[in-house]
Amino acid sequence: MPEITEAPEETPSPVYILDPHANRTKEEDIDLSHTVGKIPTWQTIQESVGTRSGWFGDYDYGFLCMPTLPGLSVQRTSPFFGLRDKLPLILALIMGFQHSLAMIAGVVTPAIIMSGSGINGLNFSSENRTQMISTSLITSGLLSLVQITRFRLGGTPYFLGTGLLSVVGTSFIYLPVLQSSVTNMYNSGYCKSSFDASGTQIFEPCPDAWGAYLGTCMVCSLLPMILSFVPPRALKRIFPPIVTGVTVMLIGVSLVTSGMQQWGGGSGPCAARPTSGLFVDCPSVGSPHAAPWGDAQWIGLGFLVFFVIMVVEFFGSPFMKNAQVVIGLIVGMIVAVALGYTTSDSIKAAPAVTFLWTTTYKLSIYPPAVIPLLITYVLAMVESIGDITASCEVSQLTVEGREFESRLQGGIFADGVAGLLAPLMMNSPMSCYAQNNGIISLTRCANTMAGYMCCLFLILMGVFSKFGALFLMLPDPVLGGMTTFLFSSVVVSGIRILSFLPWTRRERFIVAASLSLGLGTSLVPGVLTHMISYNGDSPFLLSLITSVNIILDTGFALGAIVSCILNGLLPSDPLMSAEPITDRHGPMLDNKEIEDMHVEAQSVHESMLGVKH
Repeated sequence: MPEITEAPEETPSPVYILDPHANRTKEEDIDLSHTVGKIPTWQTIQESVGTRSGWFGDYDYGFLCMPTLPGLSVQRTSPFFGLRDKLPLILALIMGFQHSLAMIAGVVTPAIIMSGSGINGLNFSSENRTQMISTSLITSGLLSLVQITRFRLGGTPYFLGTGLLSVVGTSFIYLPVLQSSVTNMYNSGYCKSSFDASGTQIFEPCPDAWGAYLGTCMVCSLLPMILSFVPPRALKRIFPPIVTGVTVMLIGVSLVTSGMQQWGGGSGPCAARPTSGLFVDCPSVGSPHAAPWGDAQWIGLGFLVFFVIMVVEFFGSPFMKNAQVVIGLIVGMIVAVALGYTTSDSIKAAPAVTFLWTTTYKLSIYPPAVIPLLITYVLAMVESIGDITASCEVSQLTVEGREFESRLQGGIFADGVAGLLAPLMMNSPMSCYAQNNGIISLTRCANTMAGYMCCLFLILMGVFSKFGALFLMLPDPVLGGMTTFLFSSVVVSGIRILSFLPWTRRERFIVAASLSLGLGTSLVPGVLTHMISYNGDSPFLLSLITSVNIILDTGFALGAIVSCILNGLLPSDPLMSAEPITDRHGPMLDNKEIEDMHVEAQSVHESMLGVKH
């Protein structure tokens, strides 16, 4: 055996480096094909249609119908239906109908107000107004299908739609822009008006104003399409809550004014309370139960609707609570018909069946409305981010990561496409609706099949135009009692956004400055529009000055601009200097202990500053 004369060389032990990302899928490599809508197979259709479980399942249908009675109601928990879970057909029809009922008031109200009478309305005939309502319902159903289904854009990592139960409708935030633009058109002579013998201004229908608004919306819709490819985090930094909260709140304030005008008797010429002429009474002399604007009978009709909404909230079943606004309208309609406040002229004049493009308008561009509409589109986009996030939460999906950001991108892009396609369908731009998230949370049904049924009901309601004519049969105060409640919820949404601010001196100053001008112009219309005038022949200068006056007369646009500027210029307030809290009635601390507490407090203070910035 050979003799070992030296020690063997030590072999280094292998070193294992644990890579925390070694077995983790990269964000860009995540397969998102499961988020895209798929055509059901023949076997799936047979199982749904040909079996009892496919029709009814084992769902507790009494949960939706039992009223809420103090001390008698039993707490029930229904099963949760995810996006792709198997949903019984009857339940899908019920849930879809429930979603459509929750949307009806929000979808048709902008069309009713936009086409209404007065200096800020289009003053359309009942036939054209009925067609606008039907168009709004059909457009909402068709564009919601796109948002719910979700499509991949070719071979790119980008999508169209959220793939959630996200429905779309005409947003209220576009109303103030149209109203300001139409008011300016009547004042400038773009739309025609005249004066009767009593000096009351009579406004003629202005279809060219509607075509100009739609064409301008189509051009401005390119902005949200482009911004949909910007990361959502960057958008939130550009448009922080202090800007969006102030703007949404001011939009609600402006809309509540319109709702209260309707509640008082209408927003037409009678709202000025002339002492003589055809419009001494509302809606006009000779109408059923005509009375001056603000009369007790008008206030009572509106309050009836408002009161029914309150009662349903207290005692209604889950199904009723989700349709509380529609129930209030139905009760108001029954009372108005029974007491002779209505006529059936609008229903008789409406065709049995209609569809898109039975009435068209000449599209054009109204330059003064471009800047306010761009602001509105950006606001709608930021609002959609919150709505889609809420949809993911109530659908029990993650609200971070690649899939979530992909759904945000697809939803914002679909809103931009809706802003282009809706005007082509002769309707105002549409965006994601937040009302339906409450229904998902309450019924625990986030299934896209319920969304498809909702779209079906909306399209059918629009096709059968007699349904839309029912809303025109209602007296304005009945609609006013409902719209004032809806518009107040917009104000509450803005307040809720602002409630998450830290409310330092800086935040208080920005909000106060923005509301000073925004609320001022909303409560005193036209107060800032007399500073700048031009009598020359330059079309460019005339358009520029008109655009500035529209911004100055649109409270939310003015508030958004002021809050953006101040938020960018004012430096952030440093957090209050951190001081240690000591018990002055306890044992005295020595200098070393006090110094240690100062160091600890300062480190916490610095870490909070780091989080803020």
